[in-house]
Amino acid sequence: MQQRKLGNSGLEVSALSLGCMGYGEARALRDRKEMIALIRKAVERGIDFFDTAESYGPFTNEEMVGEALMPLRDQVRIATKFGWDIDPDTGVHHGGVNSKPAHIRAAVDGSLRRLKTSHVDLLYQHRVDPDVPMEDVAGTVKDLIQQGKVRHFGLSEAGAQSIHRAHAVQPVSALQSEYSLWTREPENEIIPTVEELGIGLVPYSPLGKGFLTGKIDDTTTFHTSDLRNSIPRFSPDARRANHVLVDVLRTIGERHAATPAQVALAWLLAQKPWIVPLFGTRTLDRLDENLGSLSVMLTAHDLNEIKTVVSTITIQGARYPEEMLRRSGL
Repeated sequence: MQQRKLGNSGLEVSALSLGCMGYGEARALRDRKEMIALIRKAVERGIDFFDTAESYGPFTNEEMVGEALMPLRDQVRIATKFGWDIDPDTGVHHGGVNSKPAHIRAAVDGSLRRLKTSHVDLLYQHRVDPDVPMEDVAGTVKDLIQQGKVRHFGLSEAGAQSIHRAHAVQPVSALQSEYSLWTREPENEIIPTVEELGIGLVPYSPLGKGFLTGKIDDTTTFHTSDLRNSIPRFSPDARRANHVLVDVLRTIGERHAATPAQVALAWLLAQKPWIVPLFGTRTLDRLDENLGSLSVMLTAHDLNEIKTVVSTITIQGARYPEEMLRRSGL
């Protein structure tokens, strides 16, 4: 497995990370054993960087990840997140964000207990809290690092100003933000900022919530509970307009005997050596397909062709509903 360093922090991880957000959504999840087995298969295949959060469930996801990785703890790096207003004892989500120092400490203690570990390798603030100075957040995480409970500090979907303020108190190792061929806003300000400061980037939704795999078109229907039903970018008209991205991925993939998903991941990997894409899957076939992206060596011609196509189109539809963007501070 290829390894990458997340900026200047010294945190070295597998070139791809497995996001476990969809695992353990209910305590009686029928496929709990299958998801634990999938996580362990990922370790066998060389993935050593796993992503979870207290809010996934809440709590049930961390519990499942902890159970899966406890026997393999010395082989892996675990990232989790704090920052939503979740009762640390009951798991009740009160809505909104909460990064008050006492709440951070309680959240981390809960995460450590559920993950069955003595430390978190990478601790993200899930969303910036406008009511708590970033200096207080970073200072609290700095204390937790000094106590040995946390190894590295990360931010998620933070703006350039917040990144600078946090980094001045406690060096930030990684920023997790949405970044892919159809979500390229980070290129404007965020990527230059993290490059300047020596911070790694962990892009989530690198396959555009499945759209860039080439398996979704304007006729695809989703389960009634699927978030994509409410995302403007997944309206039939937007999918039809945005399909030109899939077309170029498929064309380039044919040259490399690769799938559109593999080309999309290879494109991200080719952008910067400190980018570690974070993907999610519930099947071993998709896990292996995504890992195959590490063998796809895009040429300068390939990258230029993608750049040309992307520069001539405007992606249709917002990446989240307006209310969700507002509530999450995105």
